[in-house]
Amino acid sequence: LLRGARKMEDYGRFLALLVSALLVGFVSVVFSLVWVFQYRGGLSWDGSTREFNWHPVLAITGFVFIQGIAIIVYRLPWTWKCSKLFMKFIHAGLNTIAMILAIVSMVAAFDFHNAAKIPNMYSLHSWIGLTAVIFYSLQLFLGFAVFLLPFAPVPLRAALMPIHVYSGLIIFTTVIATALMGITEKLLFSLQNPSYSALPPEAIFVNCLGFLLVIFGTLILWMASRSHWKRPPEKNAKVLQPIGETPEGTEAESTMTDGGNADKSDLRINSEAARKQNLKFDEAGQRSTM
Repeated sequence: LLRGARKMEDYGRFLALLVSALLVGFVSVVFSLVWVFQYRGGLSWDGSTREFNWHPVLAITGFVFIQGIAIIVYRLPWTWKCSKLFMKFIHAGLNTIAMILAIVSMVAAFDFHNAAKIPNMYSLHSWIGLTAVIFYSLQLFLGFAVFLLPFAPVPLRAALMPIHVYSGLIIFTTVIATALMGITEKLLFSLQNPSYSALPPEAIFVNCLGFLLVIFGTLILWMASRSHWKRPPEKNAKVLQPIGETPEGTEAESTMTDGGNADKSDLRINSEAARKQNLKFDEAGQRSTM
């Protein structure tokens, strides 16, 4: 009974954090839109500052908010009854959308700089931001090639999973830091009379946006790092099974039946070893996501 109560308490805490993260992330997106429409003249695609305004809006929407959802999508308890392969497609799809929005946001920034004769890639924000996009692209490509497609061998998946998990969390954290640098840089350049140091209403509003991004990142990282909220291993024991292939142990049993001379105790040992290997990989793989 105590264990059941603890599970209910943990579920309630997870649900509260999830709702809080979704609310804070959504409000962050709304704040970015209010910022560009209320203070920066709106959105367009004409090479003006209004085209640049797509940069913060799309970066926050895709690279921060949607990427954060992609990180914790495996943790949603009501998805545990879904197949692991289906959740992989959801996870990959969300990350793909985030990647597309991030690239479009970069195009908007470069296009504006070129139209206004402003040098590109001179600030720390631009250096780290481009690095994050490049590594995120590599992370997405390797995720598709190794974990989604059924061609990678099991040992390779097991070896790359910890790298995949922690590099994803590092990239997400880097994106949050880059966004904070970007909005600060924009305020320093844009606010002249009064200046940023005078703390006009726009500065206060955008500083609050920065706080929201920090809170959102903290909530996502906390949920992603709690081992007791991971997808239960017993729900996806076939995670290593390639598409169209029989589960571990079935092929061995078929071979034994045909030969008729193999020792059944060896089969049990081999099947048990395969099951433990599956569970060990699943333990590593469920700590987090991309």
